[in-house]
Amino acid sequence: MTTTFFPRRVVPCLALLAVWVLGAAPALAERADRLQPLSAEADSLRYDDARQTSIFSGNVVITKGSILIRGAQVEVRQDAQGHQFGVVTGSPGSFRQKREGVDEFIEGQASRIEYNSQTETVTFIGGAVLRRYKGAQLNDETVGGVITYNGTNDTFSVDGGPGGRSATNPSGRVRAMLTPVPKAAAPAAAAPAPLKPSPRLGEGRP
Repeated sequence: MTTTFFPRRVVPCLALLAVWVLGAAPALAERADRLQPLSAEADSLRYDDARQTSIFSGNVVITKGSILIRGAQVEVRQDAQGHQFGVVTGSPGSFRQKREGVDEFIEGQASRIEYNSQTETVTFIGGAVLRRYKGAQLNDETVGGVITYNGTNDTFSVDGGPGGRSATNPSGRVRAMLTPVPKAAAPAAAAPAPLKPSPRLGEGRP
């Protein structure tokens, strides 16, 4: 069973799988991020040239354009085409990215985060939380066991279950808080032209 969330209304979370289209505007994940270099800070680094893999450990902070990743450990692999794949572990790890063309950010956290630059997907696993901010204001929040965010079409899916259980969500069911999108104000109707008395009223009548 699938439940679909639209930002203008809230549908009860009776299913284990939810899909939500983020907002009415056609804003997607920041397009320029895929072309930006990846920068990392950590307490230690282990690099495997044969596998093209870097493992950063200890208070890891990674940036790539508007993307900001934090975790206790981050493993980054790059394929021959230059696509980057990351696995973040922490208590929890976090991921943040700006949406294209609007002052909005997607921010998520989980025990494990998997990032794929080729498909522009981020998967949050274990105690997953995904939030959407308008500027600094929290607009929407979804909680579940596994959340997969797709930046190419700005949608995500949420699975409930044991992986979603936490102190604030002991049942493990999918939970969502969605803020309605205000309707644009209708343009004011033009005022009718005022009637003007004629000084020659009745002139020309027989």
